[in-house]
Amino acid sequence: MIRLDASAPDFATAFAALVDARREADEDVARDVAAIVARVRDEGDAAVRDLTQRFDRHSLDWRIDRADCLAAWEGLPSELRDALELAAERIAAYHLKQKPEDRDEIDSAGIRLGARWRPVDAAGVYVPGGRAAYPSSVLMNALPAKAAGVGRLVMVTPAPDGQINPLVLAAAHLAGVDEIWRIGGAQAIAALAYGTETIAPVDVITGPGNAWVAEAKRQLYGVVGIDMVAGPSEIVVVADAKNDPEWIAADLLSQAEHDPTSQSILFTDDAAFGDRVAEAVDRQIAVLATGATARTSWDANGAIIVVPDLVDALPLVDRLAPEHLELACDDAEALFDAVRHAGSVFIGRHTPEAIGDYVAGPNHVLPTGRRARFASGLSVLDFMKRTSFLALDEAGLAAIGPAAVALAGAEGLPAHARSVSIRLNQ
Repeated sequence: MIRLDASAPDFATAFAALVDARREADEDVARDVAAIVARVRDEGDAAVRDLTQRFDRHSLDWRIDRADCLAAWEGLPSELRDALELAAERIAAYHLKQKPEDRDEIDSAGIRLGARWRPVDAAGVYVPGGRAAYPSSVLMNALPAKAAGVGRLVMVTPAPDGQINPLVLAAAHLAGVDEIWRIGGAQAIAALAYGTETIAPVDVITGPGNAWVAEAKRQLYGVVGIDMVAGPSEIVVVADAKNDPEWIAADLLSQAEHDPTSQSILFTDDAAFGDRVAEAVDRQIAVLATGATARTSWDANGAIIVVPDLVDALPLVDRLAPEHLELACDDAEALFDAVRHAGSVFIGRHTPEAIGDYVAGPNHVLPTGRRARFASGLSVLDFMKRTSFLALDEAGLAAIGPAAVALAGAEGLPAHARSVSIRLNQ
């Protein structure tokens, strides 16, 4: 774990190294993914069947019947059903409010112009199935698609040895997923993008996955739309000494337990408090079922950074542009107003990031790896596209057409100019 002090003479260099450090998987997966994508494109089902047998060790029927999802739902303990229903209700309500409005107006030149929004025809959702089962990822990806009005919603999830966690199937039932396929990895992304003899292609693919899934999405962008290329999870906590160090340690570990490449960073204005948080992290790791992963993540990528004042942390936070940002301090609202780059912000001592992962409502699929500088979390808009439109009458064309003719001529495009001027009798 890295300890930095903003007052140290070498701080600028040390912090720059922290910002620029790469945490993606060491494997150079691009070549392997390109080969997998090409095989699926060229061989369809045969490639998917072979790759599924190789990586997930099963040759079961890929399609999972919706009756199986209903059975998984009905088999859940009532406490879990209630929790999933609460989460689904809040996520759906939040995302329904994101739906954009069409625009249709007449401007001062008498020209009708505007834009209309329509959902994509089909969307694919990738749900991880390796290290853990994530029913929350089903809800966070499927419910915005449903809110957008997507007509065909397809889910793919890897099934090691043919097994899928019942919670994932139950969440798919609750979210109204139309098709579920027992396939994963880069081959599943390629199957959704190109289609196979069995699986029809989709228009957009969303959802988190490992390095191979992320690379497949990157390579296939343009064949399909994607939400983002996601990297390892990360959290930044800005906290003063009035916090219980056990609380802050738990927040840092909530991301460290995801993966050895995850990153957890604490900014504080009290060095002694930072020491107490570090001690609490060590205590909690010792009893976590995910302690081995969290230990590796914290030791390799964790950091405690002492600043003179919490306000001084904000420019540093903006340089990190973290996936998750917690502001656990008295003046959290004032700090929030000054934050420019973060995927999602959790304001106040009683707003742990983990609440946003499950039941709060905003989406937990967020930009990582400093991409919050230019990207946003998953939303209804990822499943919709905007079509602009124009309608000119003779007077409208006369009002703005000559300017178009002049600009087309200046660009050396006479056919452009003539398509307008011929209507103006020029």
